[in-house]
Amino acid sequence: MNPKEPLTLQGKLELEKELETLIKVDREEIKKSISEARELGDLKENAEYHSAKEKQALIEGQIGQLQGVLANSETIDVTKISADKVVFGATVTLYDPEKDKTHVYKVVGAQEADLSKGKISYKGPLGKALLQKEEGDEVVVKAPKGDVIYEIESFEYK
Repeated sequence: MNPKEPLTLQGKLELEKELETLIKVDREEIKKSISEARELGDLKENAEYHSAKEKQALIEGQIGQLQGVLANSETIDVTKISADKVVFGATVTLYDPEKDKTHVYKVVGAQEADLSKGKISYKGPLGKALLQKEEGDEVVVKAPKGDVIYEIESFEYK
């Protein structure tokens, strides 16, 4: 049996909201589209019907995937974590000395990772490099263009 994947409480709530929208809104809309397309006549040559059925299959696939993710995850409330090292759920402030720039990332589960929102997977190169580090530690991340070095300025659980 595979261990459950960690998921932040916020990530779980976002996935549940997405699932609810797929079930209550998107699924119902596609049912109407299929019904309307059926009324247009011969289904063999009905492009609207075939398009709606394809969209229905995609929606059902997304629903199944999200249900699987939620069923196989362990929710972690990061506000209840108190650690002196970086662990899952930490919001980490990093300093990039090469670019003289500061970055803030939250270490989250693979399903909720979104770099544009500052959320990185604990399984990714940077996430792995950050785990079990402390404030002031240097972190080396292997990148295609060479090693990238960061310094951990601070981290918190919020």
